Amino acid sequence: MNAMTAMTARKDKGFTLIELVMVIVILGILAAFALPRFADFGGDARSASVQALAGAMKSAASIAHADQLSDGATLGTTVTLDGQAITMVNGYPTANAAGIVAAADIDTTNDYPSSGGGTAGGNTITFTLQANCTASYTAANAATDNTPPLTAPQSVAVDTSGC
Repeated sequence: MNAMTAMTARKDKGFTLIELVMVIVILGILAAFALPRFADFGGDARSASVQALAGAMKSAASIAHADQLSDGATLGTTVTLDGQAITMVNGYPTANAAGIVAAADIDTTNDYPSSGGGTAGGNTITFTLQANCTASYTAANAATDNTPPLTAPQSVAVDTSGC
C-alpha cells in the first residue's frame, strides 16, 4: 500500500520540468512556422479593399446604365439612385464626384482619396490607398459625347502591385 500511496502523491504534484520544457519547445516550433503566415495581412486587406471598390464601381455603373435604359432617357440624362442624382455621359456615370463616386457611394475623404476625373467621356478618376494600390474608373467614350455609337465602354482597372 505504501508504494500505491507514493504514486498517488507523485501524480498530484503537477507537471515535471521535462514535460514543461517539451510543451514550450513544441509551442515555439509551431509559432516559428505559423507566425510568418499571419505576420502581414495588411497587404492582403488593402488588395481586397481595392478589388471590392472596383466591384462596387462596376455594379454601380451597370445599375445606373440599366436605370437610364429602363427610363428610355437619352445617353447624357441624369439618373437618380437611392435619392442621389448621378450625372451620366454616354450612358454611364461620369468619372467624378457627381458620377461614379455618388453612384457607388465612395468615401473619398476617409477611405479612398481620388485624383483626376471629369465630366467628359473617356475621363478617368483614380482612387488610391497607397502607391501602386489603386482602382480607376474610366467613363464610356464616344466620338461626340452622348451621341451613339460608343467608341469605348466604361471600364474599371485595378493595380494591386503595391498593396
